[in-house]
Order: sequence, then C-alpha cells, then structure tokens
Amino acid sequence: MARSENARAWRLTLVLVGVLTILRMAALFVTPLELYPDEAQYWLWSRHLAFGYFSKPPVIAWLIWATTHIGGDAAPWLRIGSPVLNAATALIISRIATRLYGRDPSGAWVGLAAAAVFALMPGIQLSSVLITTDTPLLFFLALMIWACAALPQASPRTRIWVAAGMGAALGMAFLSKYAAIYALASLGAHLFLSREARRAWTPAMAAAFFVTLFVVFAPNMIWNYQHHFSTLEHTAANANWKEGHLFNPGEMAGFVGSQFGVFGPVPFAVLAGGAILMTVRRHLRPADVMLLCFAVPPLVTVAVQAFVSRANANWAGAAYVAGSVLVAAWLLRWGARRWLTAGLLLQTVLAALFLTWVSFPRTADAMGMGNAFKRARGWEQTVQALVERSREEQALRGGLTAVAVDDRFLFNVAAYYGRDYFGTPAAPPLRMWVHEIAPRNQAEAEAPLTPALGGRVLIGSLDGVYRGKIQQDFQTTSDLQIVRVRLDRKRSRHTDLFIAQGFRPVPRDPRTGLPPDTPWRDPSPDGAGNTPR
Repeated sequence: MARSENARAWRLTLVLVGVLTILRMAALFVTPLELYPDEAQYWLWSRHLAFGYFSKPPVIAWLIWATTHIGGDAAPWLRIGSPVLNAATALIISRIATRLYGRDPSGAWVGLAAAAVFALMPGIQLSSVLITTDTPLLFFLALMIWACAALPQASPRTRIWVAAGMGAALGMAFLSKYAAIYALASLGAHLFLSREARRAWTPAMAAAFFVTLFVVFAPNMIWNYQHHFSTLEHTAANANWKEGHLFNPGEMAGFVGSQFGVFGPVPFAVLAGGAILMTVRRHLRPADVMLLCFAVPPLVTVAVQAFVSRANANWAGAAYVAGSVLVAAWLLRWGARRWLTAGLLLQTVLAALFLTWVSFPRTADAMGMGNAFKRARGWEQTVQALVERSREEQALRGGLTAVAVDDRFLFNVAAYYGRDYFGTPAAPPLRMWVHEIAPRNQAEAEAPLTPALGGRVLIGSLDGVYRGKIQQDFQTTSDLQIVRVRLDRKRSRHTDLFIAQGFRPVPRDPRTGLPPDTPWRDPSPDGAGNTPR
C-alpha cells in the first residue's frame, strides 16, 4: 500500500513539474519581450568559452553555449536552459523530501508538496523565463543536499563516493555563482550541531569531498589569478561596504519583506516562524536540523549585509532548496493542509498571471505592471537605429573607425541584436567608452575605445547621461540625433547618437578615477528627465 501511494505521489510530481515546464517553455517562444542586458552579456560570453568572466563564474556561459548550439541564437534557445534546470531541481527536491521524511505518516506526499512549493515560488516563476546564474546554482546545491541526505544510510565504502559526489556538486555550484559558499558554512554548522552528522563523516570522506571540490573549482581560481581576480573583486564590490551610509535598518527590513515575494507569502512565513517556534520548543528532528543549516546561513548573512550596506532580493535564493522541503514537511506534520493548499493556490494564481504578462505584455500594461518589464523592451529598436546610422555613415560620409557606446547595457544588447552586422567586414568595430581610469565591466576591459580607433566614431550615449564627458575626450563632435523608443504608455528610453572625431581622452583623476566635472545637462529634449533604462 505504501509503495503504491509513493508511486502515485511521484507520478503526480512528474505531471506537475512537466506541465509547468511545458507552459514556461511555450511562454519563451511566444513572448515579444526582449533580452535583459545581462542576458545579452551572458550570450556574448558564450561565444568564447572560458573558465571565468569579469563578473561571474562560467557555468551560465557554458549553458547558453549548449542550448544555442542546439537551437540557434534566438532568445528562446538562449533562455531555455532555465525552465529545464528548474524542473530538474524541483524533482531532486522531491527526492530529498522523500528521503528525509518518507517514513512520516504523510511521507508519501511530502515529496510532491516540496516540489510544488519550489516550482511555484515567485522567484522560480521569474527565473524560468530568464537565464540567470541562480538557476544552475540551485540545481547543483540540490544535488549536494540530496547526496548529504543519503550519507547516514549509506555503507562505509559508499560514503566515500557520496562525499566525492557532494564535492563535485558543490564545485559546480561555485562555478555557477559564488553564493555557493553558504553551503560550506551550512556543512560546518551541521557538523557542529548534529552528533549524527559527525558520526557519518570520516577523515577519508572529508578528503574525498575537499579534493573533488578543489579539482572542480580550481580552473576558475586559476582563471581569476590570471585575470587579477576580477570576478572575486567584482563580487566583493557588490557588497558596497565602502560607499554610502553604513548600517541601514530600513534596508534590512526591505530585504526581509522582499523574501515574501521571492519565496511566497505563506512559505516564507512558515519557514521563518517555524524555525523560531520549533527551535524554541526543541521539536526539531535530525532532518529539520540539517535543512535549517542549509536554509538559515544565506538568509542571515544577506540580512546582515542589507543592514550594513544593501542587498538584492535574490541574494538569499540558496536558502530555498532546503526551505522548500522544510515548509512542506512542517505543514504536513502539523496537519496544516489547508494552509499548504491555500499557499500553493495563491502561488498558482500568481504563476498563471505572470505567464500571461510574459506571453502578452499588453495585459501587464493594462494592469499597471508595465514598469516591471521596461528593461526587456525597446533594445532591438534602439540597436537597429544605431546600425542604420552606422551603415549610412559608412556608405555616404567617409566611413567610421568605430561605433562606441557609454553604457554596458547598451553594449551588450548592441552585440546581441547587432550580431548580424558588427563583426562583418562592412561594419566598424563595436567599442566601449571607458568612463573611469580603470575598467568597471567586461566590455570596458576587453573592448575599450582607443585612440587608434578614435578617428571618426559614432557614439551612442544611453539617455545622454555621459554625453558632456564624452565630448571632452574628442576634438570635435557634431550631428546630434536622438532616438526615442516607447516602452509603454508612460515611459520611453532615448539614446543620443552623434559623430565624434579625434579621440584623445582627458586625464582621469588618479584619486577618484573620474574625468573632470562638466556641467550636467538634462538629456531629455523636454527637460523631464524621465528616460528609464
């Protein structure tokens, strides 16, 4: 009877995850929304495979390389790895839950509930229609936790292989996103708090774990060493401890509040409240302790980071692999099936609404949600104007030595949407005007505008923000053209196009790294200044 119920729950899990994945993949092929600039940057990385990139480890580029070699460079194929990996992660989470809680009275269904909590969480809704580094990170973390859950039942000989598998999975998680470091803190906390965990590990297992982790992760560290640790420096710079006002309780409160939107209102309330309640009452089971050790460190660390400086809502996403299992197990253990059902129904409605917005963005505009998609609109039209102006200059007005832009967003989308033009013999090279004394992103590091290419340049200045500073770096500038692209009923984005000749960059201040100050001019023709990126 138990086997039959387990098999039925697993079949329903496959159906749930399969249907969601098909709907999400379909949305990718029907949506008119364009790539976010960061997605275009990841695509650009995938053209040249490496063990690291300026701001991220390499797995995101490897994933895009694989999917675009199957289906081509169209946006759906660039993104399709996300819903596929999220589906795989949900299924692994189901197996984690069954392995840890399968002997409970409701154990046959805990795997289905955990997979549903994860697959329907709002953060996964978003990441299933974009390509982001969080998606492979969560997949490999789920594999590592699955292996960790198997350790107590494994034979002594098998445990060494399981430990090596944990190291390999964590190594791949590090190659996806450096937030994988939370897992090391989680393993340490689990060993400290759990006598059962300490008994399961041996020196040979620890050696297998760390050697495998090092072998998998070492190529990225070597790449960082060869490139002056650029990825590590960028990651540290995101913490932003050196700038602005430190100690922001409002920022921390905002981050905690945002987690209701990332994980879902009911799941996050159950996770936070349950962790406190169960710890105070000492009702935690060994499986609860293990999962809390994986869920709590990312949330606490990022909350502290938010208090000290700032934090993005997705920075604690690593908590929700274990968190999904805990929420499902606790609600079923407490007999709170109505709360579980209500939470999942709410997130199902939100998922359906979100997929409708993605597939038919006009519905988002009609419901006042158009601003949420502004960074996924208007780029192709902007790039087309840039390409057309470049072709005109090449054909009629003496040619160009380069096309240069002043914003990494514009550079990334120009590289993607102008991929059939830039790089061809008829096109000038696409370059990045470097604002400060040193590069701040990969475009500035690898494709800077130089005096050798600065004879006659078509400049694209996004929103005209740096136009005055760019003009200082050239002997002459002329022919201002403003390209305005409507994003929705209220918002538009504009780009200043002009010809600049004789690139001789003025010295940057060695202390600030910035060019000399120039009077700021409102880049919008009507003076409104409302030109969103």
